[in-house]
Amino acid sequence: MSERDNKAILVTGGCGFIGCNLADRLAERGDRVLVLDNLARAGVRENAQWLKSRHGDRVTITVADIREPIPVIDAVREARAVLHLAAQVAVTDSVSDPAADFEINARGTLNVLEAVRLHNSAAPVIFASTNKVYGRLIDDCEIALIGRRYAPTGNVLADGISENAALDFYSPYGCSKGTADQYVHDYARVFGLQTVVMRMSCIYGPRQFGTEDQGWIAHFLLSAIRENPLTIYGDGHQVRDALHVSDAVRAWLAALDQIALTRGRVFNLGGGPANAISLLELIDGITDLTGRKMTYRFADWRPGDQPWYVTDARALSTTLGWAPQISLADGLRSLHSWLNGRFGSSQGSREALA
Repeated sequence: MSERDNKAILVTGGCGFIGCNLADRLAERGDRVLVLDNLARAGVRENAQWLKSRHGDRVTITVADIREPIPVIDAVREARAVLHLAAQVAVTDSVSDPAADFEINARGTLNVLEAVRLHNSAAPVIFASTNKVYGRLIDDCEIALIGRRYAPTGNVLADGISENAALDFYSPYGCSKGTADQYVHDYARVFGLQTVVMRMSCIYGPRQFGTEDQGWIAHFLLSAIRENPLTIYGDGHQVRDALHVSDAVRAWLAALDQIALTRGRVFNLGGGPANAISLLELIDGITDLTGRKMTYRFADWRPGDQPWYVTDARALSTTLGWAPQISLADGLRSLHSWLNGRFGSSQGSREALA
């Protein structure tokens, strides 16, 4: 093994939901992992303890913030590759504090890119972008209500939204992530870095501590387990495609392992039309799964909310031979089992995430 192959893979935000699942799989297959995380979000300290308990010294956790250039440079300098997931992830928080949202998502990502460019330009960089860079996508007149969900009125979007869709940042969150998305892409074109952008749809699965603002599938399931009422922003007919985190991790690692094929590319990553569901349909599915009828109320749409978004991930499938393996039904059962084991007892239901 060369000296470079023995270097750790850096995962920023590696104690978050997707980050810790990536770090876990990397360590499981024998890679050394360096996690950089400020441990500020709910659940991340528990994920950090979980990673250390499973992998010991194979996973090193550095508590630092991507807004601070020096610890970012120190981490990047020693890395074989960079998986960049550290972010502010809630639209609502971006509206309440746009400056902090920008500093974390846009400036923080630029710090990562500059550290790679100046100190370790051979390291591949894979970036966690979002479908929010596409904005609302379609006007209200272009969608119709069919049963319990919205659907496009034409056949053009039958396979979902492809990477060719025009960018239309909407909400401060969309702007900050879209800015970072374009910087990552451009650092490949201008500076020759090996970067990949992953525009992700709804990722769900174990280790996700869902909240009202982010991780909605886990939030819905957790509300059912705790018998808490839900607030639905909009009318509940809005549609998303969902992808189990294990399938997302496979895609990320395939993009890293085949960087010669993926460098300089932008990919959509999601469950696609076969794994699309509306909010009200999810509530129906959770009722069937748990035997508990959920209570909910409606509130106004939030800035940037998309009435319909389904991923066209064919570019990723064509390039890497990747496809989702876990159906939405099986994935929901998997997440429900984990959440019920973690929070299902009366004691667990009272625990605060920290």
